[in-house]
Amino acid sequence: MDEQPRVITRRDILRGAGLIGAAAVTTPAILLSTPAPAEPLVADQVPAARAAIPALEAFENLTATEADLLEAVVDRLIPSDALGPGAKEARVAHYIDRALGGALASSRQAYAAGLSALDGYSRTSRGTPFLELSPTDRDAVLIDCEAGGATGFAGSSAPFFNMVLGHTRQGMFGDPYYGGNANFVGWDLLGYPGVRTLVSGADQKALEANQLKPNRKSAYDYVGFTKATARHDTHDDAGDDTAAHDSEPKEVARGD
Repeated sequence: MDEQPRVITRRDILRGAGLIGAAAVTTPAILLSTPAPAEPLVADQVPAARAAIPALEAFENLTATEADLLEAVVDRLIPSDALGPGAKEARVAHYIDRALGGALASSRQAYAAGLSALDGYSRTSRGTPFLELSPTDRDAVLIDCEAGGATGFAGSSAPFFNMVLGHTRQGMFGDPYYGGNANFVGWDLLGYPGVRTLVSGADQKALEANQLKPNRKSAYDYVGFTKATARHDTHDDAGDDTAAHDSEPKEVARGD
């Protein structure tokens, strides 16, 4: 390639995320101001955050090969760094896997075909499977995929990339009730202080001073919020991101 490939940065991911689904409860409008960016973690905090993630567990809908590939992809889309844990620690792949058995069921075949094509492109263009590539080479393959230049897909590779990126954002920044944003790492990254149904004057002052402590609560921790079903028994209404999903974050108000 003659041009230098564009590097996918955490800043790009956050700009696109825009706190999609960050809060799933009606929140006073005054709380919709943009919080200050999260303070970078010191070096010894990232390993501690990684250690807090549960041990390896079975996936429900993806095959073992597909799960490994998806885990590797989301890990490069939102990697852990000095600012904190990334998509792997947030269990984004598990969020997507669970949703593929429910509201995202219509995307199941797209994941099967796309992940296979991605690995095939890695083999033909780099001479090695995607899982055996270095982080830099994985990024290069994903950049090709984003640009629509990766071969082996049914049409352009860009729709597959955009689908996975969108679902990665949902799993990273949505309500933990749906299986992602483990330990609230996505909300911590954004500096989002958490879902609140009532806001006191003291809370508002602390928010304005960027000193409001996270409450570590899902919207579904509140008794007044009706719990949703994480998966459907039937998929008649299952669609992509425009459908009313029970296994996706439900955006009522946002904490930005």
